[in-house]
Amino acid sequence: MADLNGISAALQKGDRNTVTKLVQQAIDEKVSPKKILEEGLIAGMAIIGAKFKKNEVYVPEVLIAARAMHAGMNLLQPVLTSSGVQPIGKIVLGTVKGDLHDIGKNLVGMMLKGGGFQVIDLGTDVPADKFVASVKENGKCVVAMSALLTTTMPQMRDVVKALKAAGLTAKVMIGGAPVTQNYADEIGAEGYAADAASAVDVAKKLVA
Repeated sequence: MADLNGISAALQKGDRNTVTKLVQQAIDEKVSPKKILEEGLIAGMAIIGAKFKKNEVYVPEVLIAARAMHAGMNLLQPVLTSSGVQPIGKIVLGTVKGDLHDIGKNLVGMMLKGGGFQVIDLGTDVPADKFVASVKENGKCVVAMSALLTTTMPQMRDVVKALKAAGLTAKVMIGGAPVTQNYADEIGAEGYAADAASAVDVAKKLVA
């Protein structure tokens, strides 16, 4: 019998081997891929996200859990695609120009994937025109930007302006250590997330 709770539990422990074994077993038993995704992988990642918010687990545990989730997703993705299951939304993600920090961005990307989003990760040091090009290429999506330095924060404003100038209606969410809700309001970003776990909730609101 496919053990979806087992997938969730193994993912929370970061037990990649058990996750892959149980996901494969569920696929072999013809369990609906959407069910495996939602009740196994996403359920486990949601618990990790909630614990992370309450400081019950820390970045290393989240990264290990996310790696286990990726292992499961690698098996599940082809089945999801062939059964026509759509992601709940697309996110274009990047750290802004002049900023090379990527741990926070990667963590947000993993949490968003764990929340059922398709994530297009542009990496670090991303100029405004690259965000614009990616939105044009990917259609309806949310732009998620990270900055870890006060000196690179103004780049976020430049991206918001560049999207508007290009006539694109993509919603924007921002985050990073020096970034605040006030700054998001000031530059016209629709969302602000204080941490990686909150980013999933914010993104869900923006695509709703």
